Amino acid sequence: MSQPLDTLWYTRCPVPTGLGIAVQKGWLEETLGAQGTSIKSLRESDNQAVRESHFDHTLQNSVRHGGNIPAIWARASGRETRVIGLSWADEVQLILTLPDSGIKTVKDLKGRRFGLPNWASAQIDFTRAQAIRGLENALRLEGLEVKDVELVDYLHGGTFSDEAAQTVGGISTFGGRRRGGQNAELVGLLRGEVDAIFLKGASAAQLAQQFGLHTVIDTGSHPEPLVRANNGTPRTLSVDLNLLDNHYDAAVGILASVLRAEEWAWTHPDDTRRYLARETNSSEYWVTQAYGEDAHQRLRTNLDERSIVALQDFTDFLQRWAFIPQSFSVRDWIDPRPLETLRSAVAKQAG
Repeated sequence: MSQPLDTLWYTRCPVPTGLGIAVQKGWLEETLGAQGTSIKSLRESDNQAVRESHFDHTLQNSVRHGGNIPAIWARASGRETRVIGLSWADEVQLILTLPDSGIKTVKDLKGRRFGLPNWASAQIDFTRAQAIRGLENALRLEGLEVKDVELVDYLHGGTFSDEAAQTVGGISTFGGRRRGGQNAELVGLLRGEVDAIFLKGASAAQLAQQFGLHTVIDTGSHPEPLVRANNGTPRTLSVDLNLLDNHYDAAVGILASVLRAEEWAWTHPDDTRRYLARETNSSEYWVTQAYGEDAHQRLRTNLDERSIVALQDFTDFLQRWAFIPQSFSVRDWIDPRPLETLRSAVAKQAG
């Protein structure tokens, strides 16, 4: 029996997600409001413990759509969460060097210095994990291993939730201390302290051009899905178990809002680019460079087999590198009921 829910806490990453568009369009608020539920932005909270739930999923009656590393870490650490949808929007994943480094191909990385972020105070350092993943996947394509390069750490102070997100023109932006110091590895590359770094997404595309960097490889465009699988591929739409058990209608409403936003995006490419530029703190040009001319078509939340297999492979990677205490069955983590409920409703309408 689904009980009324007073407040839903929502959060998403500064990346393309259906939830982000559903929030911007007002559709999440509209759908949940019809059930008597108000919505609150977790990342805009004055309470750091609430903001940190973006990463550790401790807040009850919350939904998160974004990079899968924090979601996997929370589940591996014992948080009772469930995945109700997976979205796969390929993005650039770049290993970058200076043009005069002598590094033209992945093979040339052997014996060279690779700069890595190290957020020692964060519960889960997703920036480090995604960089190692990109590096390992690239090296494996040439029969090399991470141990074949020299890893150089760049220590960052604080955590990813030290400051609340700012709201500009009614749109939540993802600022704070993390934004100010997240490119120490890039500075190290420009100073010649390291020979290569990993960056992904719209900011990677922009920085690569801005500083005239050489792209050694873009693993995000590789034809093999498991090579592209990383923090953003696939992204997880996750809720806490209490929400599913006691407020099932709210969980269905969340997913309905996400799917509605994605279906709208498929037929509104220009508007979608504008929304994604807001979501990513970027411009429409860099959104296109990072996520493709068909970025609007890539917003599709489902539970495809490709995404499930990739998520399991990535979960095993995180355990192998000790980013999570233990691996687990991704299939057991998924609850397909909200998606099945919506599909049944659509089938009834069509019939």
